[in-house]
Amino acid sequence: MDAAMLTALGALLASPVAAAAAIYGSRGANRASREGTLMTTYDSLTSKLVAERDKAEEDQATAEQRAAALELEVARLRLLVTQLGGTP
Repeated sequence: MDAAMLTALGALLASPVAAAAAIYGSRGANRASREGTLMTTYDSLTSKLVAERDKAEEDQATAEQRAAALELEVARLRLLVTQLGGTP
């Protein structure tokens, strides 16, 4: 066997190894890209949920204040009806 034959055999054997390495590397890069995208999406969804929760808590507090104000108004009106001689 001469040097040219050994070089040709080496090239034939190296090609599948290089192809396998390229495929494996590509898969790893794709996985890293997907994981990065998932983390960004997760952070975005988490931020949206936190904002939605904060708004819901704010709306609940407002509704509770409104209910308390209405209860006071009902009590005032009952007292007024009673003072005027009626029955609430």
